Formats: sequence, structure tokens, C-alpha cells
Amino acid sequence: MANSTDSPLKSDALLEQLKQYLTTDAGKQVVKNIGHVYQINISPKKIGTDEVVYTIDLKKGEVTKGPYEGGKPDATLSFKDEDFIKIALGKMNPQMAFLRGALKIKGSISAAQKFTPDIFPKPAKL
Repeated sequence: MANSTDSPLKSDALLEQLKQYLTTDAGKQVVKNIGHVYQINISPKKIGTDEVVYTIDLKKGEVTKGPYEGGKPDATLSFKDEDFIKIALGKMNPQMAFLRGALKIKGSISAAQKFTPDIFPKPAKL
């Protein structure tokens, strides 16, 4: 039985898919092209509240739960869960999300600009 307290975020499943994707040839190409480390802070309802933190390391090709431990990430991105999903699926433009306050960025803006839906696996067509 799925319990809502196990994982309050819809993003968890998407990040799990990304973890698998980065082990594929296409995923390895993403790592080669991007080469940045992102700390992702995802909040269920309001940015900065009850955040779940992930590290997406596109230098090593890893996705881990928890803050980045290798120094400072290239960029830290904060989202609400639903906005992260929209951006990852290409339903919301990351720049527009930033301008509207749906995405907060700390660190390198140029690294943050490379965080696009292109780094995520394409959803399977049914």
C-alpha cells in the first residue's frame, strides 16, 4: 500500500527515471554535454518549505538524495514539486519559470541555463 508520507513528491519518480537514464548511452551524452552539478530543492507547496534535496551530478552521471557533498554545486535550483515536473517535461519554460518566481537560482546562471528538459529522458509514447 502506497503511503503519502513515504514520498510527498511527484518529482521522486522523475528523478529515479533520470538516475536510470544517465546510465544509458543517451544519458552519458547528456553528462558529456552539460558537465555541471546541480543541487535541486523541491518543495511540496511553497518554495523553501519542507524541501526535499537532490543532487544531480552531470559530471559523474549520478542522481542522489541529499545535498551535494563535493563542495559547492555549480547551481542550486529551488522549485515547487508541480513546477519541477512541468519544467522537466517541457511544459514550462525554465526562463519563464524564473521570471515568474516559480524557479529560484543560486550560483552560476550559465550552469542553470543548461538545466533544461533535454537532460531528462523523453516520456514513453503510449
